[in-house]
Amino acid sequence: MENKDKNRKELSRRNFFKTLGAGSVVTATAFVGCKPNNTVSAEGGSIGEVPTDKMAYRVNPHTGDRVSLLGYGCMRWPLRQKTDGSGEEEVDQDTVNDLVDYAIAHGVNYFDTAPVYVRGWSETATGIALKRHPRDKFFIATKMSNHRADASRSLEAGIAMYRKSMRDLQVDYLDYYLLHGVGLGGMDDLKKRFFDNGLLDFLLEERKAGRIRNLGWSYHGEVEVFDYLLAMGIQWDFVQIQLNYIDWQHASGWNTNAEYLLGELEKKNVPAVIMEPLLGGRLSRLSTPAANLLKELRPQDSAASWAFRYAGTPESVLTVLSGMVYMEHLQENIRTYSPLEPISETEYTALEKVTNIMMNDDYIECTECQYCMPCPYGVNIPGVFGHYNRIISAGQRLLSAKDKNYREARRAFLIGYDRSIPKLRQSNHCIGCDICKPHCPQAIDIPNEMRRIDLYTEQLKQKINF
Repeated sequence: MENKDKNRKELSRRNFFKTLGAGSVVTATAFVGCKPNNTVSAEGGSIGEVPTDKMAYRVNPHTGDRVSLLGYGCMRWPLRQKTDGSGEEEVDQDTVNDLVDYAIAHGVNYFDTAPVYVRGWSETATGIALKRHPRDKFFIATKMSNHRADASRSLEAGIAMYRKSMRDLQVDYLDYYLLHGVGLGGMDDLKKRFFDNGLLDFLLEERKAGRIRNLGWSYHGEVEVFDYLLAMGIQWDFVQIQLNYIDWQHASGWNTNAEYLLGELEKKNVPAVIMEPLLGGRLSRLSTPAANLLKELRPQDSAASWAFRYAGTPESVLTVLSGMVYMEHLQENIRTYSPLEPISETEYTALEKVTNIMMNDDYIECTECQYCMPCPYGVNIPGVFGHYNRIISAGQRLLSAKDKNYREARRAFLIGYDRSIPKLRQSNHCIGCDICKPHCPQAIDIPNEMRRIDLYTEQLKQKINF
């Protein structure tokens, strides 16, 4: 059994490194823009200057597009309170503009959005920010988001969504267009969304007319759908998959091992766009034993930079998406890919060890994608999971009231919980209605995890010896 596991790991290692090639990474010409002005990473470590002229690029073999290895995911634009006193929120357009300006000035040219992102505001905000730049300075990607349960599957509704995306983004053609979230409802749902209604035929005609320059799809769900789409004879220009060093061989929920997905795409010469390189932030918040393994090899590097280097190493990866809400995150990720230093075999071995540690952590596999929201009973599901996971990552999950750091860890959990999550939105207000469960891409049993966190919280409040 031990030999079989060793052989499997060696095969996985070979599969990862066979995709590595130096020829795909090219140095950008200089962009006029912001000067390097940041030397501190998002985690507080030193990252050096942020170059404007060293971004790594990959070339799309189907259209010749020269795409920045760092792509901007526009799923989580920053929000602010409206000034009318209503208490309602809106996109912080000024901050979005600043982030987009900085990204373009430092070589980022791929921006990924969707009609459903940021409560339906993302396309408009992204369009406003990008419209201020020459059209040839960026590639815009958006999606046919008819995968939601309340979305119409009709051809008319699909065409209306497609045309609204163009209006909101203020463009007359789309560089990259995706069938959003294929696989979520299996083969039956795929056929209802794109085949039975003629919508895929319409999109193929739009590609032929040049209004869609690259046509592809994003995948979550049943691998049968993934295999079917690759085998049906259409030349897809790209496919978006979830890839990180956990999901390479240990995908959970609606996902499939990235080792398989990337291998199948390479057979068809289809470049991959990567989502969730940080697994919803989990890979930027490592437990102390895992973080120490990486610090031994690269003391100055953050956990996030390791994850981004891993995701960008395979040659068939076109771009790696990151939803960068804060300037320091944007700056650090630019630095990581300016230029890319591919993962070495020694580092790959270290990440295997980190994976083993993390697979045994008491961590909830939440990527904070917000698909479970809003909760009809007001529970902040991603917020609750996020607070709990930060405690796990900090090594402060108590196993017993006799733990030597009990008082400090108890205080950190309870005070931090009340500060980050209003009491009426905490786990004890979950009634177990199960409405959220079908929407979770990680297939988390959300009500059960809420009960577990609530029990842990009550044990700390009452100082129960658990």
